[in-house]
Amino acid sequence: MTPDEYCRDKAAKSGSSFYYSFLFLPPQKRQAITALYAFCREVDDAVDEIADPDVAARTLAWWRQEVDQTFNGTASHPVGQALQTALEHFELHPEYFHEIIDGMEMDLQQHTYPAFKHLALYCHRVASVVGLLAAEIFGYQNRKTLKYAEKLGLAFQLTNIIRDVREDAERGRIYLPEEDLQRFSVSRDDILSLRQTPALTELLQFQAQRARDFYQEAKAILPEEDRFNQRTGLIMSAIYEATLNELERDGFQVMQHRLSLTPLRKLWLAWKTARRERKRAR
Repeated sequence: MTPDEYCRDKAAKSGSSFYYSFLFLPPQKRQAITALYAFCREVDDAVDEIADPDVAARTLAWWRQEVDQTFNGTASHPVGQALQTALEHFELHPEYFHEIIDGMEMDLQQHTYPAFKHLALYCHRVASVVGLLAAEIFGYQNRKTLKYAEKLGLAFQLTNIIRDVREDAERGRIYLPEEDLQRFSVSRDDILSLRQTPALTELLQFQAQRARDFYQEAKAILPEEDRFNQRTGLIMSAIYEATLNELERDGFQVMQHRLSLTPLRKLWLAWKTARRERKRAR
């Protein structure tokens, strides 16, 4: 298996919404964004799939070394080797990859967030920084596009947090800020005990509106001249916003089941959005 095949397999097996948006990219950009996504999956899995925190921390430390080796041209992992190919065509900065790992380390060091500003830092590291790297791969002319990428990444991560409340609680993590828990009279024990309460539903409605505000801010910032190049992000936005809408229609019953769109619907949304942006660019 070649490095690129490894990354494609990693992306396809994840079932992520990101995978469907990559299908509409030209080969060189698709190779680079798939390698970036595979890197994110590897470091995320190091935290989520390794039960021993010490082993997880050592794994992340190994990935820090691999990032440095990747930028020195001596990567040993298939993902690093695929990223080396991407670096031949795109200006990606090693600091961003280290910042993503910083975000993953936060999962090992803290399981709650006092206020939204603290959560926003986490979201910036694990999602907005990925958006900034993706923007470099997709291409842009106007630097306002970078602000769009940051806000869109934040919206994506907030959507994930709402969808994954139960899954995160089972790992002992609560990403809903403590100030919001107090505001809506939801206790940490409610979350960790997986209780679906009316108060939790109200809290998730509030968080969903916060996410929608960031989606709207992001799309309002995106310069018209960069829309077509950034269409992959717009495809992901269509899929994530549809997921958020389904969560709301379901009454935010996140403790009862994990909601996700079918692969067919994701593909349809991706095709529909790509077609719309192609027409708009003409």
